[in-house]
Amino acid sequence: MIELENVAYSYGGGELLSEISLRLAPGSFHFLTGPSGAGKTTFLKLCYLELAPTAGRVQLFGKPATGFSRDEVARARQRIGVVHQDCQFLDHLPLAENIALPLTVAGRNVEQEKGNIAELLRWVGLEKHAEALPPSLSGGERQRAALARAVVMSPDIVLADEPTGNVDWEMGQRLLQLLVELNKMGKTILIATHDLNLIRTAKSKVAARVLRISKRRLQLAGADL
Repeated sequence: MIELENVAYSYGGGELLSEISLRLAPGSFHFLTGPSGAGKTTFLKLCYLELAPTAGRVQLFGKPATGFSRDEVARARQRIGVVHQDCQFLDHLPLAENIALPLTVAGRNVEQEKGNIAELLRWVGLEKHAEALPPSLSGGERQRAALARAVVMSPDIVLADEPTGNVDWEMGQRLLQLLVELNKMGKTILIATHDLNLIRTAKSKVAARVLRISKRRLQLAGADL
């Protein structure tokens, strides 16, 4: 579904990532770890075409991303849900409308999707906050809302950048469980995190492959996790 072949990315005159090769198969679950500044967020941006590699090849859904038209990039991104580390919302819009924004951008009839949005809010435990404005939400509520927004288009792949970084352990476990549920529905999941305890817990719930970025390269993490 997403395939990187000998990908490199340079920034500010230095190489941040080098010789990165990975294939995210349908229905797989991956963790991506590594120290701060190692390039985890950059790696995710390469996966959803926010950045273009300085070398190597990215392939999405069986097609080389090089030369994608603007419309092709937009269609590919509709199949990839992204939970950003610093989730941003439009503070003047109620939560339900914020979650529906990807549908609006894609030209879908939001009115016809109201039942699905309500179901999503129930799934993440925010049904009572449908009319709440984002500034009134806690950190954990914002992260769950960000996950709901990421999957409102029913993507094939979900990429999550430190989704538990700003929440307590209990809320982190709740978010992890939601991502595991998505994986059991057939979604491909890639979570970038520095939280090794989260990874250890996840291994009892799902067959996850753990990757580590170290010295600009991607490695399969060992059993020490």
